[in-house]
Amino acid sequence: MDFKTLKSFQKIVEHGNFARAAEELAYSPSTVTTQIQKLESDLGVLLFERGKKIALTEAGRLFYEQSIPILQNMEQLQKTLGDLTSGEAGQVRVGVTEPTASHQFPGLIRRFTEMYPNIRISVEIAGTSVLTDKILKGELDFGLGSFPDSAAQLHFEPLFTEEFLLLVPQDHVLTRAGSESVTLGQLRHTRLLITAQSCPYRRKLETAFRKEGSFPPDTMEIGSMSALKHYVAEGLGAALVPRMVLDPLPEGTIALPMEGSGINMTCGLICRPADLPLKRAAKNLYDFLLQEFTRQKG
Repeated sequence: MDFKTLKSFQKIVEHGNFARAAEELAYSPSTVTTQIQKLESDLGVLLFERGKKIALTEAGRLFYEQSIPILQNMEQLQKTLGDLTSGEAGQVRVGVTEPTASHQFPGLIRRFTEMYPNIRISVEIAGTSVLTDKILKGELDFGLGSFPDSAAQLHFEPLFTEEFLLLVPQDHVLTRAGSESVTLGQLRHTRLLITAQSCPYRRKLETAFRKEGSFPPDTMEIGSMSALKHYVAEGLGAALVPRMVLDPLPEGTIALPMEGSGINMTCGLICRPADLPLKRAAKNLYDFLLQEFTRQKG
């Protein structure tokens, strides 16, 4: 018993006629007749009472009732497999770093799932080093983060540059001096709130300070990039914070642009070269993100 034969059987019952069923299915009447004869032979029972008018036997009525959900399930399975092949369905595991994960990514995922409602997405939020390790192990399809340390083993597609601003309390010495922009050198004598040692933003900042010749001696480590602005608002120091997390600007704070671009961070899509081209569903999300960020830059 196959899918086509089962469909032919149900169409015959619906129309009460072999010829009309064959016409709807674009089969010849002899093909439909042969299908039903084989089906009856396989089942060992007669399904139809032959005569001037087609009627179901008792076995035929039972088979018809039981075959309805079977055909529905087979049609749904066929559609699901077709969607999977075309990339309209599937499972995508993506990793995203903060602050993108909290600020930009939710809206992007909402729009993507409206376009592809049958694609299931799981989002892992972690630092770039954690995400790249999972990508290399095959535990994530791809990631969105900063330039990876293991770049030689990974493909990196730049998407955007994260601009950093210096967030300070309103009564900070730099605001009292009337500064409209700040250099790294001006931060040597102020308490600087910084993220954890493993954070790529922290490493980028340290590299930039080393090029300047020193690092502020007075620092306070805060484990979350998104939390930095709240500590600045309490007057605990200044912090270099991505522009995207400063909307809205915390009350009692001022954001000053930094001179030069040495601390700005390039972010992009990360995957294993061996995984390219990605599986259909993952490729759809990858291409969507690439298109969206390209459009935003334009």
